[in-house]
Amino acid sequence: MQIPYEILGKVFIILTIVTITGIAIALLLGAYSFKRKRILFPNFILFMLYLFYGPAKWICRRFSIRDTIVDEILVELRNAIMLDKFRSTKGLKMVFLPQCLRHPECKARCDPVEGYQCTKCGKCDIGTIYKAADEYGFRVFVIPGGSFVKKILKLYKPQSCIGVACYPELSESMQGAAAYMPVQGVCLLKDGCFNTEADVEEIIRKMEETSV
Repeated sequence: MQIPYEILGKVFIILTIVTITGIAIALLLGAYSFKRKRILFPNFILFMLYLFYGPAKWICRRFSIRDTIVDEILVELRNAIMLDKFRSTKGLKMVFLPQCLRHPECKARCDPVEGYQCTKCGKCDIGTIYKAADEYGFRVFVIPGGSFVKKILKLYKPQSCIGVACYPELSESMQGAAAYMPVQGVCLLKDGCFNTEADVEEIIRKMEETSV
């Protein structure tokens, strides 16, 4: 029995309308939760925005809304959902920093597995983060790319981690890591591929959460 094209067309239109409506609702709920710090239906929001990541960004652009709001919602919701588990984590804890935080004159050696070996020369904020990490029991890795994170996680099997990056990279990496451990993300204050800036106070505050 062959289904008429007219019926298929109507079904497609209905599914499209339902999908767009669902994405819009997820965006509205996410924006509300993000601004009010009051989480509503977090699992629904995460499911819809990860599943329809591209369309969600397209909808934002169509209504002249910066599309990075999608990544911001995903990161902040994930932070809120996993905070309690992150606080109670015992064992090995890690902080992953992007190599773009390094000072332009950095001469640190890059290990093929663990990334850049910081010498704590004091020319950038990485040394400050290392110092705080020693105090709160975290191990810091300065990585050139996502492939290093996978190798490090496989080798050391940490119990929790903090990731530092721009929002799009954070939302993607946190989605993958959250299946294995509690994670927290901190967005760069100034992004790009060179001479970036980190919110050092927020990174340290995240570390302090584990001592609460």
